[in-house]
Amino acid sequence: MFVDAGKDNGRRRSSDYDPETALDRLARSDRGAAYVIGQLGQSLDGRIATPTGASKYINGHEALRHLHRIRACVDAVLVGVGTAIADNPQLTTRHVDGANPVRVIVDPQGRMPEGLAMLRDGAAPVLVVTLPGSDVPRGAEPVHLHCDGGGHIRPGTIAAALRERGLHRLLVEGGAATLARFIDAGELDELHLMVAPIVLGSGKTGLNLNPIAGLDEALRPLVRTMRFKDGDMLCMCDMRRPVAV
Repeated sequence: MFVDAGKDNGRRRSSDYDPETALDRLARSDRGAAYVIGQLGQSLDGRIATPTGASKYINGHEALRHLHRIRACVDAVLVGVGTAIADNPQLTTRHVDGANPVRVIVDPQGRMPEGLAMLRDGAAPVLVVTLPGSDVPRGAEPVHLHCDGGGHIRPGTIAAALRERGLHRLLVEGGAATLARFIDAGELDELHLMVAPIVLGSGKTGLNLNPIAGLDEALRPLVRTMRFKDGDMLCMCDMRRPVAV
């Protein structure tokens, strides 16, 4: 239960971060049913990087640990190839206990390089979602899917293909454009937005969704908040339960 953050219950303020409560929706979901959770870390003014591209680390260590806890609860973690190239991520659970998820890279144009660490670390399988007939680097397995008319592979098509492989719980970790496509497609069940108490004032913005004409078209998810002990705020957005206005 969430109450006024200023009221102390004698043990913990209800707004303080609690891993079990933060991940309760995901934990309650049926292991054999589809569940897609997204995450995004940003500044107070909605920036995910400076104009030069610097982004490590906007959020603090506790937010990073929370991200790794999500990874430990899902079957697969998905990023776009741009994020894979820019960050060379491991996409493992190294900061917490738990099994590593399958790593999924969305790469319609075959841009994924051979030298990424995940291709040779043996921590978990690597799947590359790409077009039919496209090759993938050694150490990865292709998932061949067709593009839509805009040159992207539909999020629903990706999620369905992963479910066919037994990967029902999916974390869409980045980048921002990939996450936005899942939200625009209505494929996200839950979004965890981690907000750092800093203002960048310029740089790359986070979520850039399809434009809307009026506020009545805005997404209004049911939101709960928690505060990490090092200052960041966690917003847990239930994308399937809109707030009535």
